Amino acid sequence: MTDGAEHEFAEFYTATWPRTLACTYALTGDRGAAEELAQEAYVKAWSHWDRVAAYDQPASWVRQVATRLAVSRWRRSRVAAAWLARNRQQSTAPPPDETTTALVRALQQIPEPQRRAIVLHHLADLPVAEVARLEHCPVGTVKARLSRGRGALALLLADEPNGAPTHV
Repeated sequence: MTDGAEHEFAEFYTATWPRTLACTYALTGDRGAAEELAQEAYVKAWSHWDRVAAYDQPASWVRQVATRLAVSRWRRSRVAAAWLARNRQQSTAPPPDETTTALVRALQQIPEPQRRAIVLHHLADLPVAEVARLEHCPVGTVKARLSRGRGALALLLADEPNGAPTHV
């Protein structure tokens, strides 16, 4: 394509994007999905720009393509959901016990860096060195966070009347 066509398409895109996005958003109710669909329609327009530019209403063509893409996505998701409903084995997870609920509540009360260190090390079973790599910090920092986090959790999980732990 020529620089003139590129410039023409860029102006077209800038002028028509808000309305195309509004249409796809109205269809999907999801901003991210709407942006993806609109972008896909513009990619199709660009790949056929010499023909699309000659239309009386190229913006209408783009919106129609975006609308058809949205309907196709909706149909595919319905087919997939129906297939899953027919073929998925129903397994229900038991509700969390009191200990788990207390632990989650206590974890929410400690600082986030300590919480991440404890969850990654003790619940995800990652070695301290791997936690340090994921957290982009020294191993000593992770060890300090683990120590402080365990201390804070011990206080939060202790029974108030006698100070005995609520868990084993």
